[in-house]
Amino acid sequence: MVELSFDGRVALVTGAGRGIGRSHALLLASRGARVVVADLGGTLEGLGSTSHGPADEVVAQIKAAGGEAVANYGSVADAKAAASMVEAAMDTYCRIDVVINNAGISTLEWFDDIDLDEFRRMIDVHYMGTVQVTKAAWEHMKQAGYGRVVNTCSEGMLGFHPFVTSYGGAKGGIFGLTRTLAAEGPRHGIRVNGIAPRANTRLGNEESVMKTFGMPREMVAGVMSAMLPELVAPVAAFLSHESCALNGEVLVAGGGQVQRMLVQLTPGIQNGDLTPEHVAENLDAIMAATGATTVEVNPQVAVNAAPG
Repeated sequence: MVELSFDGRVALVTGAGRGIGRSHALLLASRGARVVVADLGGTLEGLGSTSHGPADEVVAQIKAAGGEAVANYGSVADAKAAASMVEAAMDTYCRIDVVINNAGISTLEWFDDIDLDEFRRMIDVHYMGTVQVTKAAWEHMKQAGYGRVVNTCSEGMLGFHPFVTSYGGAKGGIFGLTRTLAAEGPRHGIRVNGIAPRANTRLGNEESVMKTFGMPREMVAGVMSAMLPELVAPVAAFLSHESCALNGEVLVAGGGQVQRMLVQLTPGIQNGDLTPEHVAENLDAIMAATGATTVEVNPQVAVNAAPG
């Protein structure tokens, strides 16, 4: 098995001061990447005081192991601060090859209890944060004719548990962004994929799992003990590597398990005189998954489109 090396590559990891992002940064650095460790050092909810400590600690750890890294303390929710993360890579290392959009915040509340400002904060950090960092790096990657972007998605957008309408909705936006960017990126040598992590972190800890699934602690503790952030990082590293041919895919990763998240269309029905009654009478056929086809990203359309 050939070891996947990042020698000569420069990677930007957001939210890299703790948890999953920290594991991404440390693994990439151990494989030879020079890393921009971007972390605001804020609270789980994205409110209150911030600290340079988390980013500085990861940088120090990378350097102590013989690697190269630089810290950035900006917020991805601020366009200028997001751009400064990419500028740190260009100013320090004169290139940027990999962007892992990992920064995020979380709250767990019923839809009834979440005010509109909370929805906007989730969009600003998760969706717009991903857009702003990627947008800042895109032109550099385009000029280089190469790039890898890994966006952090979430199974929370799929609707199999409550309390995450603001978080899951924002993550759903990232899923759509990942797929549509993947349709445009290959004409510039850029591949865009996503990762949906399962890990015991500040965002996904025992307390949050107990609340969302209504499970007692004794049931949760054993499962969560296996959900190490270090078991998510290898998937992000693979998606970040030059040898990765995937594009527009989202891989679910946690506890050593890796799965592909699919978008599928059922065969459904066809009726040129369709009425609401036809829909009702044929609902079983519409909903049947037998024969469903996977919706693949199609970059060829963008390649054939007008340049820009």
